Amino acid sequence: MAKPDSEPKTLCYTPTADKKPTRIPTWKYAAIRSAVLRVVPECPPGIAAKDLPGLVAQQLDAHTKQKIGSISWHTTTVKLNMEVDGELLRLPKLKPQHLIRPPSAH
Repeated sequence: MAKPDSEPKTLCYTPTADKKPTRIPTWKYAAIRSAVLRVVPECPPGIAAKDLPGLVAQQLDAHTKQKIGSISWHTTTVKLNMEVDGELLRLPKLKPQHLIRPPSAH
């Protein structure tokens, strides 16, 4: 019989109404969130969302990157939850999608 996973998890939501939230280990969420907050500026034009996984990866040490697994998937999951929480904003009318931090998201 499999042992239940006792690792703390964070529930991550998405702005898409019909999508179900997903759970990721809390330490992974914290590591990615911290990196996102370091690389996303408060001022327009912000950064292109497509560049975010690479920028986040540069902020993580080799051991953390290895333990996290897919940096791209985890970054997207955390980014979407941060949008729901108001910690990241999409800039309207910019293609590709660009993100900024609101001034209060420190």
